[in-house]
Amino acid sequence: MTVQIFSPLEIPETLAAGPGPGNTDARVLQAFSSAGVADHMQGDVLRGMIECKHMLRQIWGTSNTYTFAVAGTGWSGLDTMFSAVMPGDKVVAFSNGTFSGIDALTLRIKAATPQEHAANPLDPQAASVTVIEIPHGQTVTGEKVEAALDEYKPKWAFMAHWETGSGRINDLRGFSDACERHGAMGLIDAVSSLGVEDFRIDDYPGIVGWASCPQKGLCCLPLTYAPVSFTDAYIDSLKSTGAYTYVHNPIFEARHWGIVDGQDVEKGAYHRTHSGYAVAAFHESLRLTLQDGLAKRSALYRTHEKVLRDAVTALGCEVTSDMPSLVVLNLPAELAGREMELVQNCRARGFGIWPTLSAPVQVRIGILNQLNRQAISQIVRLFAEAIHELGGQVDFDDIDALLQSRYGTSIAA
Repeated sequence: MTVQIFSPLEIPETLAAGPGPGNTDARVLQAFSSAGVADHMQGDVLRGMIECKHMLRQIWGTSNTYTFAVAGTGWSGLDTMFSAVMPGDKVVAFSNGTFSGIDALTLRIKAATPQEHAANPLDPQAASVTVIEIPHGQTVTGEKVEAALDEYKPKWAFMAHWETGSGRINDLRGFSDACERHGAMGLIDAVSSLGVEDFRIDDYPGIVGWASCPQKGLCCLPLTYAPVSFTDAYIDSLKSTGAYTYVHNPIFEARHWGIVDGQDVEKGAYHRTHSGYAVAAFHESLRLTLQDGLAKRSALYRTHEKVLRDAVTALGCEVTSDMPSLVVLNLPAELAGREMELVQNCRARGFGIWPTLSAPVQVRIGILNQLNRQAISQIVRLFAEAIHELGGQVDFDDIDALLQSRYGTSIAA
């Protein structure tokens, strides 16, 4: 057998302008690369993990003791949150995009009986799970949640806070209030909203479980830690039923972060082999989030998204999203059907925008960690050039005037 040695992998710098991951802050990369070689029980690694859970509580806005982070991406955090759902549990899940749809599939997998798994192993149709499909581009409203919970009386209710598949913000207040009224235990996918929106999870008492990710609002390396937070009611339910997992059992996972029997153990605890590099990067991303302040960061996202929204609208696009970190749009009528071609052209130039991952095909442009006029102006310029290249009508003087009126920056800069 011939041994093939490949050349070193060189990944060029690109502009991450999609729904996530976002551009990792240079200070987070520095923290990652400058961490010393240390085993997972070294004192500073343990101290970093203890400090991370305390910073997460501040960022989440919660007194939940069971607030920590799960090694991996947002999927790991979500799987941990869903681990308390047992076969036969009655669940109502709301789906209005790609990712809440995958979450709904996860809930069907968790709640399906052995017989239902055997009948359809990859797509079990759990009779105890009701999925409320909201048309693409529409929001999950409090009224829709109220009606579904009143009809089905579930143990668990699920919704994504921000759905990046369609770029829609769902009604968190209405969801929490409906869960309280109907005695349902609310679960929230906050993968896209944590670190971008200014909200406190303790203000939503109908919600018992939250899961997010490191690489969107927190702008950390994708493979670090996915934040989660659970109320005592969630933990009590988990204690009474158990879960069919060790790695993603919230009670076991919390022990890695010095949370034992509902109490903080501040000296640190033996844990699965978390990397000192990852701990350092995650720690720095949380420090930066707190230093920026969620109120200031949230306001910046709304300011810059408005500029991007107005610019792509001036280019003839129709914006259908309402997320401040992501613009989802339909191309001008003369370019309809060429969304994938445009996206591929952009990505070939290191401009990483995305299509939607399900029908209808739209274009998604994100601004995660792009909160300055130079970055937004560059995104607008590159997108305008891509539209022009496909034959679209682009008045560069008008776009330049729009940017200058907002930023004093020329599109040619």
